[in-house]
Amino acid sequence: MLILGIDTSCDDTAASVVEDGTRIISNIVSSQTDIHKKYGGIVPELASRRHIEMIWPIVDEALKTAGAKLEDLSAIAVCHGPGLIGSLLVGCSFAKALCFSKNMPLIAVNHLEGHVFSCFLEEPRPNFPFLSLIASGGHTSLYRVDGFRRYKELGRTRDDAAGEAYDKVAKLLGLSYPGGPVIDKLAEQGNPKAIDFSRPYLPESLDFSFSGLKTAVLHYLRAEVQKSKSAEVVEIKTSELPDYCTSALVKDIAASFQACIVDVLVRKTEWAIRKEGVRSVTLSGGVSANSELRKRIKEMGEERSVEVFMPSIQLCTDNAAMIAAAGYHYFLSGNFAGMDLNPKAYLPL
Repeated sequence: MLILGIDTSCDDTAASVVEDGTRIISNIVSSQTDIHKKYGGIVPELASRRHIEMIWPIVDEALKTAGAKLEDLSAIAVCHGPGLIGSLLVGCSFAKALCFSKNMPLIAVNHLEGHVFSCFLEEPRPNFPFLSLIASGGHTSLYRVDGFRRYKELGRTRDDAAGEAYDKVAKLLGLSYPGGPVIDKLAEQGNPKAIDFSRPYLPESLDFSFSGLKTAVLHYLRAEVQKSKSAEVVEIKTSELPDYCTSALVKDIAASFQACIVDVLVRKTEWAIRKEGVRSVTLSGGVSANSELRKRIKEMGEERSVEVFMPSIQLCTDNAAMIAAAGYHYFLSGNFAGMDLNPKAYLPL
């Protein structure tokens, strides 16, 4: 059974052909990083316009790479939320048009559900039940997964997601976009104990909050600028930072900030393990590509005798293979979408 997956939830145009929900035949992603990096973040209007330009070439490349034609497909699975509404509209409209013209089943997949099932695209695969930590630029959530469409939300971000905090702190430091990979690389050379940023654990809760951490970094930078300029009030400007921030200081800030994020993500996961009594954990989403997080959550799993499943780096970030993997289970259950399918910017799992 071949399913074509399509994802245009944010700034990547992605298409993939997956066999039987587990075997990737092709997985094509067109990145828009070069378009958005000069703005320090994603510009929704530019993202949706680029999706319009790239959706057919990317789908066509995915089919050609897989050696398949539209007639060979069993269904088309498309991400219909959550995400940027303009971007989602492009993918949903394209998928509906293809299904209508070829009389094929249409499957609607939640983006977060796709991240959950990204861990089923490689071996070894988790057994139900398991905990799923999804950490990305738009989401930071913990779920208990008891089976397909059997999800229990244990915690979610109350403000900034982990990946969003990375991008905002990188912008404060005058670093390039996206901030996650840059900070991760700098952190390897810095001292994670150099600055004692407060850990936002939110006692008695499995929710996340990283907005205050971002503000703490901002206040620390302002204090450093005041010291260097002997001024009473100084406004932070990105152009100023490289002039007074030594390379060592930037690395220490990156390492200390990252240590705080990772500590919270790992500790909350550990709390959820104790609360739910499950013995398997999956890690997915763009932030799951972070080297320190991958190392620490693996160590935690070994200490707690818990199996940890992490997809390969290329399956951590947004992709369409995970949409097709989740779509396979919808196909088996006969759960199809109609031509009245509309995307939703906010869509709970």
